[in-house]
Amino acid sequence: MADATRKPKVLITGCSEGALGAALSIAFHKAGYHVYATVRDPAKMKGLESQGIETLVMDSLSDESIATCVQKVPSLDMLVNNAGRTYVMPVVDVNIAAAKEVYDLNAFLPLLLKSKGTVVNQTSVSANLILPFQAAALAMMSDTLRLELEPLGVKVVDLRTGVVKTNLIKNMQEFGSAALPEGSVYEPAREALEGVPRQEKSQESGVPRQQWADAMVKELSRKSHNKFLWSAETSFVCRFLSLLPHRWADGLIKQATSLDSIARILGKHQRNRCVL
Repeated sequence: MADATRKPKVLITGCSEGALGAALSIAFHKAGYHVYATVRDPAKMKGLESQGIETLVMDSLSDESIATCVQKVPSLDMLVNNAGRTYVMPVVDVNIAAAKEVYDLNAFLPLLLKSKGTVVNQTSVSANLILPFQAAALAMMSDTLRLELEPLGVKVVDLRTGVVKTNLIKNMQEFGSAALPEGSVYEPAREALEGVPRQEKSQESGVPRQQWADAMVKELSRKSHNKFLWSAETSFVCRFLSLLPHRWADGLIKQATSLDSIARILGKHQRNRCVL
């Protein structure tokens, strides 16, 4: 991947304190990499700077910000696309601009072409399941990108991450929570739907983020690795569910995401309208 006479260089997006990107930055730094940790808000990178990690201000959705950052990175062996935020919404109510903000991540392709490097995309175990109100677009894009860049010598790895303890929910507050638009067909079940999935509760049982990051860096540092890297305890459950007959898996998923309750609420509302 990189010349043995120098440290391999990795750029990681989304490195706010408490985020997966910050944990990856620390793990790569301990493994001997030269790390470029990027974040939108300079106030959220002081912890990394104190550990000797090079930090850069970069908005992954701003062409101007990225161009400025590229000028500060002379070479690169690995890009970790970790920036983004959770966007939970029924497909029929998706705001295209908001959805694009989650997945419109940018690569430093010219630098990676020179080094025959690696692109690492942070996705989710949900890519292997039909989870209501979730999206697997980044995982699909990552797999397509893997095939397209292979002839150019650039590898693409997809991190299928399960539940990890992070500040994701806290950091989401700066964007505002996604709410159903007025007039949604799901309006009668608004209260139930806006609590799906129960991310705060699920994160309580998640894997410690530094434990997860150390394991991922160990795998990514190998000379060869799989196109998917599964991690965290729930990833095993999701892989298992993906092998079940659809009817069984659908029933378990509906129960886990409260879609069964939402269906009952909508059904009751429809029956009441018919009576009136």
